[in-house]
Amino acid sequence: MSDGVAGAIPKQAKPHHAGHRERLRERARGAGIHHLPDYELLELFLFRSQPQGDVKPIAKALLTRFGSLAAVLAASVEDLMTVRAEDSRGRSKGVGAETALDLAALHEVSRRVAKEEANKRTVISSWTALLAYVRLSLQHEPREQFRVLYLDKKNQLILDEIQNRGTVDHAPVYPREVVRRALELSASAMIIVHNHPSGDPTPSRADIDMTKQVIEAARALGLQVHDHLIVGREGVASFKQLGLM
Repeated sequence: MSDGVAGAIPKQAKPHHAGHRERLRERARGAGIHHLPDYELLELFLFRSQPQGDVKPIAKALLTRFGSLAAVLAASVEDLMTVRAEDSRGRSKGVGAETALDLAALHEVSRRVAKEEANKRTVISSWTALLAYVRLSLQHEPREQFRVLYLDKKNQLILDEIQNRGTVDHAPVYPREVVRRALELSASAMIIVHNHPSGDPTPSRADIDMTKQVIEAARALGLQVHDHLIVGREGVASFKQLGLM
C-alpha cells in the first residue's frame, strides 16, 4: 500500500529571477531610482514591453553591444532588433519590434525634453541647454547628418531642420539651399550643426571650407551664422570658440 510519498509530484524549482522584478521595483522606490546601475534602470523600462521572463540578460546585452545607455537609446529600431541574449535556462531571446520601438520612443522623449530646455530662452543665452540638445540628437548617429538651427531676430529657435543625411564620413551641403531656406522661414540667423560618426569632433579642412561658403552666402543677404557645431562621442567642437569664424 502506498504511503503517498512515492507518488507525490515534486515541486518545480522556481527560476532564479522569480520575484526579481518586484525586488528591483522596491529598491528603486526605497533607495531612489537614480541609485540604480544602468542595466537595472534599463530592466525597469524593459519590464513594460516584456511583461514576463528575465530581462536582465537583454539589458546587459544591449549595453555590451552599444557601449552605453545613451547609445542604446539612440540606436535604430533595426539595430536594436539584432540583439539577442540567453536566459538562465540557455534559451535565446531577442529584442522584439515592440521593445525596440519602446526604446526609440524613450530616446525621442528625451530629445524633445532637451529641445524644450533649449527653447525656454534665446538660444544664445541658453548655450548649455543647446549643447545638451545637439549632443543627445547626434552623438550616436551612425551616419553623418547636416542640420541647421534657424533663429529669429531675438535668437529664438524657429526650426531645427535636417538638411541632408550622408555616409559614415560625408553629408553633402549646399550653401545656397541653406540660405534659401532661411529666407523662406524669415530667419535672421542660423547655427550649423553636423556630426562626426568617427567620434572625434575636430573640424576637417572640408568642414572649414564649407562653413566659409555658408557664411559668405548668408552675409550677402544680411543673414548671420552664429556658429558651426560639430558633434562627436568625445564632445562638441565650436567653430567660434576655436577661432575658425
